[in-house]
Amino acid sequence: MSALEGRVALVTGAGQRVGRAIAIALGADGAHVAVHYHESAEPARATVNAIEKEGGTASLFRADLRDATAAATLAGDVASAAGRLDILVNSAASMMRTPLETVTPAQWDEVLALNLRAPFFLAIAAARAMGERGGVIVNIADHMGFESWPAFVPHGVSKAGISAMTHLLAGALAPRVRVNAVAPGAVLAPEGWPDAERERYSKETPLVRIGTPDDVIGAIRYLIGATYVTGETLFVDGGRHDAR
Repeated sequence: MSALEGRVALVTGAGQRVGRAIAIALGADGAHVAVHYHESAEPARATVNAIEKEGGTASLFRADLRDATAAATLAGDVASAAGRLDILVNSAASMMRTPLETVTPAQWDEVLALNLRAPFFLAIAAARAMGERGGVIVNIADHMGFESWPAFVPHGVSKAGISAMTHLLAGALAPRVRVNAVAPGAVLAPEGWPDAERERYSKETPLVRIGTPDDVIGAIRYLIGATYVTGETLFVDGGRHDAR
């Protein structure tokens, strides 16, 4: 029997990049995957197709998580459609470049609405939908919440907030729901990332490379199965957080 046979996992932002890889991996582990997307309809359908091609099952759910109401209702919608909810992976996020000299209040609000407010209300709603059976929440933080990146301060604040939120919700939702986070370093090269910058980043990382989605997936699989772990942020950043 597959590790997650019979369980339902909601992965937000599952149409692209790391979110897509997470969704496909959980489908391969036997979970029915609720593939959330906002604007990436075709990539999200491709995620579902990839899961089904490997013998898994998946369904699509569209929501603009910057809308507080949508964020608060998505988990319940998934549980109603699939019959249950066992796992939430809060992966949807933006990485908006916001240089300090030009950042605006509107940009601040947009970044925190998607990156921090939405995961909070999704987690609360997911815990409710999980019921007495309980479940697991894994939030995706970011090493940039713990390093100084002047062009991405609102993003860094939102991701540091994810780590704090994880710790606080773990206590509030225990023992029924475990809440942990993964804080990746660079695991996919951003579009347009110059080779020189990529090389510099790798050299500044103790393991001397950027990561891969599989590195993040391994951490998520561990946290889903680690029944005596809650409230933790697991860094998957090649040791950067220890090298500061």
